Amino acid sequence: MEVILNKDVEKIGRAGTVVCVKEGFARNFLFPRNLAKPATASSLKKLEQDQLARFAQSAKIKEESELVKQRLSTLALTIPALTQGEEKLYGSIHALEIAEALKAEGFFIDKSIIDLVEPIKSLGIYQIPVKLHPDVIATVKLWVVKK
Repeated sequence: MEVILNKDVEKIGRAGTVVCVKEGFARNFLFPRNLAKPATASSLKKLEQDQLARFAQSAKIKEESELVKQRLSTLALTIPALTQGEEKLYGSIHALEIAEALKAEGFFIDKSIIDLVEPIKSLGIYQIPVKLHPDVIATVKLWVVKK
């Protein structure tokens, strides 16, 4: 049975795609949870129109993300932190502190898109990736200095 997914379903597909699933799975799991709808001629036509609109919107968002990426690439953030010894920080710097420092510079970026693998625990210069769009990743230079 062919269905159109309303939301991303793990191991099945992404939202807005047409997938072929077993009838029982669709009837008992996907439809009751509003995760999918049957693929009829009218729903396929509407899906195509929605995809065109979504593609245009995504292109616009990507273009805006590219502009923000260019501005972020010239930015160098400085975060002062307390130290316990020569290089080791007293505590650590997380994505929240980086987001607040970016906000002070005029960039309103959510902490969830800052791709910090592990907290920063020592002084130094770091390259922090920021995932602005699935295709656009900016890099921010971060200086961690003694307070």
